[in-house]
Amino acid sequence: MPCRYLLLFSALLEISSAGLIPDTSLKYVKHTETNYVPIIGIMSQESPDELKKYGPTYIPASYVGYLEQAGARVAPVKVNQTDDYYISLFKSLNGVLFPGGEVSILDSGYAKAGQIFFKLAIEAYDRGDYFPLWGTCLGFELLTALATGKNVLKDCSDMDISIPLHFEQDFRKGRLYREIPESLVQILATENVTANFHFSCLDPETYENTPELKKFYRVLSKNNDKKGSPFVSSMEAYRYPFYGTQFHPEKNNFIWDPSYKLEHTMHSALVSQYFANFFVDECRKSKHRFPSPELEAKVMIDNYKPVFMGSPTFLEYYMFDV
Repeated sequence: MPCRYLLLFSALLEISSAGLIPDTSLKYVKHTETNYVPIIGIMSQESPDELKKYGPTYIPASYVGYLEQAGARVAPVKVNQTDDYYISLFKSLNGVLFPGGEVSILDSGYAKAGQIFFKLAIEAYDRGDYFPLWGTCLGFELLTALATGKNVLKDCSDMDISIPLHFEQDFRKGRLYREIPESLVQILATENVTANFHFSCLDPETYENTPELKKFYRVLSKNNDKKGSPFVSSMEAYRYPFYGTQFHPEKNNFIWDPSYKLEHTMHSALVSQYFANFFVDECRKSKHRFPSPELEAKVMIDNYKPVFMGSPTFLEYYMFDV
């Protein structure tokens, strides 16, 4: 067997032993505390100029594939809706992902809807109801604003660069990396497998000097941008199942724009799968359900067709009329 396949097989065995992919040698046991059909919401956002002709709001299709590869179903969460709309979705979904993008983290429809889910998830957890949130890039930045009520970010210079992570010494104390196989730690720490596409970021010094942040979130890894300035690259809430990465784990497996310097190696694919598996498994802990199969079917992403941008970008977007 070629060496690269032995390495992949070894990595998959480690991931399986950590409970992140199913062990098919085990008999299926129904766990009453686990939801095996999680439905995760992805927040839409206002379209940039180049997409407005297709619709006023959108979700990149890469995030849909990213969650589906880990065994979840997806429902779009539309922006600029009523509070009742978000409350109803909250009661039915098993988690929400805040994707990357370009809108304001303070006064956009994306930010306002995020604030509602953030508040509802905190209130739910405090009464024993598990509801995970994940923020990627802009979503990571939104999580900082939701905890502080303000923009605490600095300018960064990390557009289209893939780099290793610099883990904090106690990174395994957090949930996100607690059971990560050592083989993946080595990949994340030494290879260019985290894709960064951001102009803003959280300075570790700002984190240390902002009590609301330091009390709410644990920093798990840091990095330096192209100019050498440090930034927080992954974090999680101490008390709540909220997670954020400044980098894009979905891009490794689902973005094929040839103008980007993305890694599409076996190792980068394993990294993408790890983060998707982790968040989806967190969402399996949520017991929320739609009131009926008919209402569930009406809100699924399957009701929409992605718009394919074609050569040379090979990008797809789900567009919405509100």
